[in-house]
Amino acid sequence: MTKASQVDQDLIRTIAELLNKENLAEIEIEQDDFRVRVTRSFAKETVTYAAPQYAPAPVAAPAASLAPAGSVAAAAPVAAEDLASNPGTLTSPMVGTAYRSPEPGKAAFVEVGTKVSEGQTVLIIEAMKTMNQIPAHRSGTITRILVEDSQPVEYGEPLVVIE
Repeated sequence: MTKASQVDQDLIRTIAELLNKENLAEIEIEQDDFRVRVTRSFAKETVTYAAPQYAPAPVAAPAASLAPAGSVAAAAPVAAEDLASNPGTLTSPMVGTAYRSPEPGKAAFVEVGTKVSEGQTVLIIEAMKTMNQIPAHRSGTITRILVEDSQPVEYGEPLVVIE
């Protein structure tokens, strides 16, 4: 077993969460012969894509009807919480750039209505120039796709909903 495969995945997640929480671009930890470096890039497009994915019309409408009159802005956090608590929501395991197809000009891995099997690739996330296939965490039908092609994504961000 190599040192890389012995790395505590919870440590990496904790470091990534710290990176996001403190709004850092890079963090590096070194102790003896062990070194972990986690980076992320800041792109202007991040802000452009963030708002629509957490408050799409189908989810925002029911949430808004439960909110007091004049507080439609409160609907967006409720929608994000609904997605996070939904067991069908596949979230990003890393920070990177999401791609919906295997290469430019090719058909997307999945579309809304596509039936998928657990383990089937639903998209790719590029992180540190490495293409990481993101598999479906369960079998079912894709009911929502929450990311655009080439969109930057954060750790834990909802990507698709599989029902």
